[in-house]
Amino acid sequence: MKKLKTLSKNIALFMAGSILISSCASSTIIMTNPPNANVYLDGQSVGVTPYQYTDTKIVGSINNLKLEKEGFESINTSFSRNEEADVGAIIGGIFFLFPFLWTMKYKPTHEYELIALSGNQQGVKSIVKPENPSKNKSKAERLRELKQLLDEKILTQEEYDKEKKKILDEEGEK
Repeated sequence: MKKLKTLSKNIALFMAGSILISSCASSTIIMTNPPNANVYLDGQSVGVTPYQYTDTKIVGSINNLKLEKEGFESINTSFSRNEEADVGAIIGGIFFLFPFLWTMKYKPTHEYELIALSGNQQGVKSIVKPENPSKNKSKAERLRELKQLLDEKILTQEEYDKEKKKILDEEGEK
């Protein structure tokens, strides 16, 4: 009877420890359109997209991300471990306190659109843009997309302001 009680305690401790440790890890999938872009995290080459990233860093940890693909503009951005609440870690924190360091996790996916490049006469690369983006989308839709690019740090504030002014100055709102 005493052996059974000890075994039950050991199993319970093992299960609690497993849940606690697994709630410390967080994963996200880094995707690009088109796929197969090289992924660099904090300056280290780690693979190609789609790429699954998992870590046990604490809340607020920042990962610097660079995406490169031949013939496309590079993307330099970052993501941090404060995008979604982790219920398991919050519950674990109530009992053990230190899991509160892992109460936030990454979004399940991070998606990025790569912009194609083309060479011009001076040998400098330029962005290939659609012929007339206003044919299919309203100004409001295009402004929302532009703001999302700014929020994802794909565009600088200066680039955002310039493109926003172009959109707002166009004639004939849909």
